[in-house]
Amino acid sequence: MDETRNVKIKVRGLSKVFGKQPKKALELRDQGLKRPEILEKTGQTLGLSNISFDVYEGELLVIMGLSGSGKSTLIRCLNRLIDTTEGDIIIDDENIPTLSEKALLECRRRHFSMVFQNFALFPHRTVQKNVEFGLEIRGVDPAERYKIAHETLTQVGLEGWEDAYPNQLSGGMQQRVGLARALANDASVLLLDEAFSALDPLIRKDMQQELLELQSRMQKTTVFITHDLDEALNIGDRIVLLKDGEVVQIGTPEDILTNPADDYVRRFIEGVDRSRILTAESAMRPVRTTARESDGPRTALHRMREHSIDSIYVTDRDRNLLGLLEVDSASQAMEQGADTITDYLTQDFRKVPPEEPLHNLFAMFSEKGFPIAVIDEQERLLGVVVKGAVLDQLARAGEK
Repeated sequence: MDETRNVKIKVRGLSKVFGKQPKKALELRDQGLKRPEILEKTGQTLGLSNISFDVYEGELLVIMGLSGSGKSTLIRCLNRLIDTTEGDIIIDDENIPTLSEKALLECRRRHFSMVFQNFALFPHRTVQKNVEFGLEIRGVDPAERYKIAHETLTQVGLEGWEDAYPNQLSGGMQQRVGLARALANDASVLLLDEAFSALDPLIRKDMQQELLELQSRMQKTTVFITHDLDEALNIGDRIVLLKDGEVVQIGTPEDILTNPADDYVRRFIEGVDRSRILTAESAMRPVRTTARESDGPRTALHRMREHSIDSIYVTDRDRNLLGLLEVDSASQAMEQGADTITDYLTQDFRKVPPEEPLHNLFAMFSEKGFPIAVIDEQERLLGVVVKGAVLDQLARAGEK
């Protein structure tokens, strides 16, 4: 995650105590006691303790943990469905815990839409009317809300189902309606609380993919709650991992797999297919040498001999990748008296972005053994991946 991006939500020092003596519980927490000891001594449950993190604009942030970790409490604190005990939740310069009831209501309408595990659809309303509900509450003109709801249903793949009722839909389709209703409200932040947990595994996978596609198109700031590690790794830009109401680790899926913060995280990630999470960037190596488009064949051959390689990537002055030159082609260019190598380049090689999953790379290695080029959005050459590096990265990740 590029930390130069705008921060949409700042959470600082957030704690939540369930019980009538929250100060006593926090005092014991500050003395070093943990949740079970505080509960035993005070009868107070420390639901969340000193939680701090940022949510970036357009990010899909996953908050995950096992049952009782505090993840659902945390998401409900974000929009103050649950009042906090201490700490700040700042969204666009508004500190949510300090807002009046009127200001809070307006903040929720402007900033938060929520999708629940149990769909929460109105059985007596059609799909269209379910999606229009939030707009109706806000007093949006009927023609306008009809148009918005229809467009949103099209976005989630439910065009043609506007007049159906929830009991006529599959679980996955019902959750799409819930997602469409949230998107129709056009809030700046989408909150999903175990949104796919009630779905069958195959439908759940489909919904995860659809969410990623929606996110790619809309760049909606999204906070997603789950207890499922595979789901978190599959969809999250970053993951906040909770245990007993405390943050254990915050990082990208790759960070958590390759650099687990402690033994708890190591146990948590056991059995994960790392090849589906680790990316080309994790196995990427610097390019030993490249040739320039202005180079002649003698210069290119010299560089290949110097580095004991039989092919070389060719770039322009800005490191934009132009092609690959093989040693036989360079020799042919020299024999034919060519001044430059540009007419002798091949495009018969593979190139991938840094985020390409490692498991996709195995099938890309050609019989000729060319290293896979890793490029950015401008086609600049960032590095290369060789087959041995993929195997080495997976082996090292498995040792952690």
